[in-house]
Amino acid sequence: MTTEQNTRVRVGIIGGAGYTAGELLRLLLNHPDVEIAFIHSTSNAEQPVTAVHAGLLGETDLHFSADYDLNGIDVLFMCSAHGHSREFWEQNELPARLRVIDLAQDYRDESDGYVYGLPEVNRDRIAMARLVANPGCFATAIQLALLPAAKAGLLHGDTEVSVTALTGSTGAGVKPGATTHFSWRQNNLSVYKPFAHQHLAEIGRTLSRVGGEAPVINFVPMRGDFARGIFAVCHFDCPLDAEEVRQLYENFYADAPFTVVAPGDIDLKQVVNTNKAVISVSKHGHKLLVCCAIDNLLKGASGQAIENMNIMLGLDRRTGLHLKPLAF
Repeated sequence: MTTEQNTRVRVGIIGGAGYTAGELLRLLLNHPDVEIAFIHSTSNAEQPVTAVHAGLLGETDLHFSADYDLNGIDVLFMCSAHGHSREFWEQNELPARLRVIDLAQDYRDESDGYVYGLPEVNRDRIAMARLVANPGCFATAIQLALLPAAKAGLLHGDTEVSVTALTGSTGAGVKPGATTHFSWRQNNLSVYKPFAHQHLAEIGRTLSRVGGEAPVINFVPMRGDFARGIFAVCHFDCPLDAEEVRQLYENFYADAPFTVVAPGDIDLKQVVNTNKAVISVSKHGHKLLVCCAIDNLLKGASGQAIENMNIMLGLDRRTGLHLKPLAF
């Protein structure tokens, strides 16, 4: 499908009650080429979408549905919890013409014909794909911070990369838990899953495809005192000088409309409410420091999913994603 066909793309959403689905709806309602056919949620069936996603009040009168017609849509977004996608396809037949973008981790290993949906390295494969597995949020930020270095041969199997990355509370999903309560999260920081986060697997796979054997990544994730966003801080030994590094990163992302190499230091508010990844690079002695900021719900999830849909349909990657950051 291309822009010349002048037909609206019919989309459906499975797992419509979570944060990623809410952001998908917000963006798709304003996408000029999209018509939303259904938002499936068994627990909220027949309820107005705004009963769950209150921020859409006045934007839509859509209701959650208990059923779905996979043959009546062009694109399906899977927003259910990890593990549910495989269960869904065990119970449903995949229509021959349907394109699927899965936001869970079930197919990020590219099993069952899925293509890993990181546009900065897989754009051509995504354009030809019917099945796309959207990357994880931490994985997106860390890969974008390291990919140019990997491509240039600066990261080897014996290279150690230190990564500390903070994520907002929405990264834990909509279901409340002990570490998402305001009284605990406010004015607080904590480490979780050090050196063992599940996103390390997809990071390693991508880096090895781009630059050979993947480096050792010592990744310490942290819970931040904010609702949305990821700020990743990476450093490793690098023989290049500051100007060579900057040129390397700018060249790598020259054709990536959402990934920007900043002229100086960066901060989280530059990206919140956008599909951008903003990167800073600086040399400190023999160490290269690379920072990457993204919105975990947009470039780390729903925004990137729409970017992938645009690529799959032959649309401009930026369609429906011209968003202003919440900079103040």
